Amino acid sequence: MITVGCAGFAVPATRYFKEYLFVEVQETHLGAPGAGTVRRWRREAPEGFAFALLGPRAVGQENFRLGKVIETALDALGEVAADLQARTAVFVAPQEFTATRTNRAALKEFLGFARERFETVVFEPGSSWDPEDADQLAEDTGTLAARDPLVAGLSKRDTAYYRLPGPAGHKSRYEDPAIERLAEIAADGLEQRATYVFCNVDQFADAKRFRKLMNV
Repeated sequence: MITVGCAGFAVPATRYFKEYLFVEVQETHLGAPGAGTVRRWRREAPEGFAFALLGPRAVGQENFRLGKVIETALDALGEVAADLQARTAVFVAPQEFTATRTNRAALKEFLGFARERFETVVFEPGSSWDPEDADQLAEDTGTLAARDPLVAGLSKRDTAYYRLPGPAGHKSRYEDPAIERLAEIAADGLEQRATYVFCNVDQFADAKRFRKLMNV
């Protein structure tokens, strides 16, 4: 089963809800969306729509080391999750968060802590991490490790979370050959419960082209 969505509302939410059944809310990275905005999203979202929440930036800034800062940040994230009935929290590591023994231990402890608060926890390691090592850590903690399937291929796990950052960063778009290649890769993982999240500037259009090729 494939779910496709965008990292944030690339178009007005009312239009977005007509096209997709999933969004990764970005506003929670820097704070929290207003209560009125949250209520409107929940009210306007169609039946079956799923929200994921991008974790607070403070988590990465603290290098995933548990303490008051992270506990406070996750408390605030949990409140938004409850209001949106969101079951998934996504935490992105800064690029300088390398796979040292100390960092791995801190991340493992953090993921266990986060799993007590959110049904599904996803972490995206820095580019220096080996995707298979990240998957193993995720399996050990009952979480998911995000990866770019165009770079790292598919995860071997039954459930996977894929983030598409753009071929040359956020401000780039995927040309047709890249979308076609992504569809070929995804077709080899149809037995997975896979979520594909486009995170680039043309995410709304790029995700639509991918959905069309996948007939979802």
